[in-house]
Amino acid sequence: MPNLKEKFASKMAPMRERVQKVRKEHGDMKISDVTIEQAYGGARSVKCMTWETSALDPMEGIRFRGFTIPELQQKLPKAPGGGEPIPEGIFHLLLTGDLPTYEDTVEITEEWRKRSALPKYLIDVLKAIPADTHPMTQFSLAILQLQKESIFAERYRTGISKAEYWDPMYEDVMNVLAKLPGIAAYIYRKSYKGDKHIPADPKLDWGGNMAKMLGVADDPAFVDLMRLYLVIHCDHEGGNVSAHTCRLVGSALSDAYYSLSGAMDGLAGPLHGLANQEVLRWIMDLMKDLGGVPSKDQLKKYIWDTLNGGKVVPGYGHAVLRKTDPRYVAQREFALKHLPNDDIFKVVSAVYEVAPDILTQHGKTKNPWPNVDAHSGCLLYHYGITEYDFYTVFFGVSRAIGVLSQLIWDRALGLPIERPKSITTDWVESQIKAAPAK
Repeated sequence: MPNLKEKFASKMAPMRERVQKVRKEHGDMKISDVTIEQAYGGARSVKCMTWETSALDPMEGIRFRGFTIPELQQKLPKAPGGGEPIPEGIFHLLLTGDLPTYEDTVEITEEWRKRSALPKYLIDVLKAIPADTHPMTQFSLAILQLQKESIFAERYRTGISKAEYWDPMYEDVMNVLAKLPGIAAYIYRKSYKGDKHIPADPKLDWGGNMAKMLGVADDPAFVDLMRLYLVIHCDHEGGNVSAHTCRLVGSALSDAYYSLSGAMDGLAGPLHGLANQEVLRWIMDLMKDLGGVPSKDQLKKYIWDTLNGGKVVPGYGHAVLRKTDPRYVAQREFALKHLPNDDIFKVVSAVYEVAPDILTQHGKTKNPWPNVDAHSGCLLYHYGITEYDFYTVFFGVSRAIGVLSQLIWDRALGLPIERPKSITTDWVESQIKAAPAK
């Protein structure tokens, strides 16, 4: 039976032909108009890149290779006794486009286990970083430090055909993904648990081992939470900051380590992945100010006071989505099953009940519905991970699955360096003056 690498290789030639045909026969076809507002407004909604592993519809939500999150929860293999898909399965799906069997996921688990050991020089670097350094800084530095082991960089130096770029990129991706749970757990235990570490369990899957090495909850539900979290955060099409950064850096033929480290720097921004820690901080401040779980009237007033103070309700709104984020729904269903009486969850639920109407009345939010960040901190806190600053590291471990799957495809398809054309305000004003009067 072919292994994962062989399965991927079999997909390349048909996909290369497909892309080449589209570019050759329809390359001049116009697929997007760009407005001045989009040029100044972060290229919002400009269709100017391809991304094979996932797609985001404003009303439907995210699909991973065509599958919704509820479908993946049903169709992806689970660990024996587990209730949520294991992340190895979503990696197989994103990379090949095919739903894996349980045996396929076991193969990936075993492959990542063989590559998972953290080298001594990396441990030395992590130990040298002050413990109060933000965990995302430590995480990005750790990934970058591993760059000395890049197989792609070595083979590029010695000479390799462009058609073969995907092969060493695949090896780098497998190596770095294998090490991410260990890196994350090491940073957590060093920063918050007195530098006392917990070894991996060779019998556990990738997500299960991350839960074990964190050492915060001896609860099968927490292991399932880690699996769910790592699956639903793994990809979100190509336009978000972390995904696009990985693509952009990689387009210069930078290896997977440079590309992923850059992506994590983008994820660490408060308008992107850092938002999950900001949400829980706001919830905890709310509970402190209102003396616990608030009444509906108290909560409405607090939210209006937040908005009238020129602040936002963190976790609400999304650049693309115009409905409740399906990732929020998946986490809510997990909470209803495992922690329905948790006070923080009660507040998260109460905010869900009143915030959309208030935001709609306020009128300055295009999407009044919650995104993924509105819920994740509540779950992590319940199981003992009370250190908000670490939350984005979980996001980073997950997001690596998607952006690195696509990076392998970028090299397989021979995508070029990205170089959009910038313009000046003088140029924009000259075009406005030259435009026919309406």
